[in-house]
Amino acid sequence: MKIGFFIIAFTVILLINAYVILRGWQALLVTSSLKVYYLIAMIILFLTLIGSMIFGNLLPMPTAKYVSFVGFSYIILFIYLLISFLFVDIIRVLNHFIHFFPTGMTTFRYWFMIMSLAVIGVTMIIGNYNFNHPKIVNLNIKSSKPVQNKVIKIVAVSDIHLGISIDKDRFKSYVEMINAQHPDIVLFGGDVSDRLLEPVIRQKMDEEFRAIVAPLGVYAINGNHEHYAEKPDATANYLKSAGVIVLRDESCLVDSSFYIIGREDRSTPSRKTISELVKNLDKTKPLILLDHQPFHLEEAEDNNIDFQFSGHTHNGQFVPGVFFVNKMYELGYGFMKKGNTNYYVSSGLGLWGPQYRIGTQSELVVINFRY
Repeated sequence: MKIGFFIIAFTVILLINAYVILRGWQALLVTSSLKVYYLIAMIILFLTLIGSMIFGNLLPMPTAKYVSFVGFSYIILFIYLLISFLFVDIIRVLNHFIHFFPTGMTTFRYWFMIMSLAVIGVTMIIGNYNFNHPKIVNLNIKSSKPVQNKVIKIVAVSDIHLGISIDKDRFKSYVEMINAQHPDIVLFGGDVSDRLLEPVIRQKMDEEFRAIVAPLGVYAINGNHEHYAEKPDATANYLKSAGVIVLRDESCLVDSSFYIIGREDRSTPSRKTISELVKNLDKTKPLILLDHQPFHLEEAEDNNIDFQFSGHTHNGQFVPGVFFVNKMYELGYGFMKKGNTNYYVSSGLGLWGPQYRIGTQSELVVINFRY
């Protein structure tokens, strides 16, 4: 079944790529040299993407990172060219009936493609800048539970996707950002690893986890990416060895005053319900829930959770993904309050694949939590 799905999916991808390459070739027919360069470049970029995904872990780390960056950048170029060519094809169909370009369709296609490539290039430069300059989001949240007259600073991080693209140097910069906030507690909301743990282990990223300074501890849960290529136990055990408290359908009473509840990812069919997780807890104390994928938010409200932190969506990562995320989730990004429950869905500090934030941002979330 999986092999059949893979064959169908790969065939569809090849056909869509063939469409983009063909339309670009046709648009550049007026300049024979450009069309050849375009064809060669698109084929090389596509093969680089496939090669980086299949053989990336076998390459030396600097080479793997460069190949990964170039290969995944092709995804952005491909998607935006696809949108451009589809738009031109719509114009061509309309022109067939209305004839508003009676003699200049060839010229229009050529210059529209040149303009599209220029706009895509500028957009990618800005998008890469946005990714390399993450923002800090500040929240003030107050529990509705009996007052203890306490406030803690929480730094919450999701979707760092450690591996080849997000390497040790970048993770070190993330840890410096975390420590600069002087947190009391640090929460990782899933997708700590990207796929295989091998590049994480090879780069000794456990050293950076141990460098995080948080008096009340560092906590983490599994995301869906912890299920890719390896069993979720692999990342969990690695994090535990680095001093991180990994909660897998578990809760932990912190400082005798509030609970951190870590839910297994939705990829685990047998995971517990929120009701089961809070069943034996002291409900007079604040409940902070880590749940990677923000589905069925009403469950947290029904169980009197004070604050739920989620990630997973990346807020679409780049336009037009953001529009799909807003349709798929009740809360695809940002803050919301329902009843006594506060929610924040982060766009993530890292990301998967293309290192571009177009219409979205990479972010670190800092919460002043009063209870």
